[in-house]
Amino acid sequence: YEEYGAPILEPTDIYLAKTSEEIVREQTYTFTDRGNRSVTIRPEMTPSVSRMVAGRRQELGYPLRLYSIANFMRYERMQRGRLREFWQLNADLFGVEGIAGEHEVITMADQMILAFGAKRSMYEIRINSRKFVNYLLKDYFGFSDVETSTLVRLIDRIDKMSRAEFVALVEAAISPKLRDDGVAERLLEVLDCANPADLPEELAKSDTLNGLTELMVLLEADGMTNARFDIKTMRGFDYYTDIVFEAFDLNPENNRAMFGGGRYDGLVGQFGVEPVPTFGFAPGDVATALFIESNGLIPKLPSETELYIVLAGVEYQNVIKLLGELRSEGINVAVDVVPNKKIGAQIKTAEKKNIRYISVVGESELASRRFKLKNLQTGVEEELSIERLVTKLKDKRSQ
Repeated sequence: YEEYGAPILEPTDIYLAKTSEEIVREQTYTFTDRGNRSVTIRPEMTPSVSRMVAGRRQELGYPLRLYSIANFMRYERMQRGRLREFWQLNADLFGVEGIAGEHEVITMADQMILAFGAKRSMYEIRINSRKFVNYLLKDYFGFSDVETSTLVRLIDRIDKMSRAEFVALVEAAISPKLRDDGVAERLLEVLDCANPADLPEELAKSDTLNGLTELMVLLEADGMTNARFDIKTMRGFDYYTDIVFEAFDLNPENNRAMFGGGRYDGLVGQFGVEPVPTFGFAPGDVATALFIESNGLIPKLPSETELYIVLAGVEYQNVIKLLGELRSEGINVAVDVVPNKKIGAQIKTAEKKNIRYISVVGESELASRRFKLKNLQTGVEEELSIERLVTKLKDKRSQ
């Protein structure tokens, strides 16, 4: 995947036309600039990258694989797992219509989680089809477009409310005739189905499930035993057209979706060019960090500073030549430049910064060109020439 960049400000119109209206009206930082234009600090990347691909539609080679790691802002209540400013990886595959696109991107998402040291027993990949959901709500139950849009958002939040509350909200959103027919309870029965085979026969035989079924076979063959059908996985954006998925943390202390993605074949076409089939996903920094923390996967990383020079009765200018020699050999070295600081305080600073090695340098070390290298983790100290000191530090990089 190739990296791209995009502006942090976009015309508000691209979000009004192509994102969830709830996000635009309630969760964006939107203002009028000096040119009297309404602009928005990006709350997500999908409209921006779609606009950019549309602008160079004929110049690009497909399949087109793009990624970015960028910051975003949403005006929402700050809570565990949600901040108003956050960083997010965005990875999108343009120009692949078939289920191979879904397989590639979902596999990449799975491999990313495994790269943190996770096991598949720690999380699930929950998969659904918005095409099937539209068939379910519009054709099978007979809801209108407006009702369907409302219900998609309700189903997306179903795990955050009681069954009675969900039924009440559904009944408030649908027509009196459907309400009198008990459609809300029937909808709940369908949403309880854990497998496509558990669905009512008419739904189980729907062509809208074909792609999802094929994808599940490919993922299982690829060893992804933690991928499963979840009819309640919706993803909140209006632009999704078929397969959607979420990576879900199974740890009881952090039982939540980490990130998700899906297919949005029509978004590039909304910028006045021929549509380009697209599938992508976007994990954010905060939710990913919570998964890593809750599952005990955070490694203790050493400082990138390999050596800390502790001054013992000499001034900074006396060690400038030594620092230059070490740095010319590629050693990442730092020195405490605070005048007259006690040796113990300098060593304490190195410990706080998690720097592994120190060398206390005074007049005798500079004169003899022999330096004591001390490992603060083990307490082991040895006297070395500058050449051996450099070799020793370089050898430790691979350990």
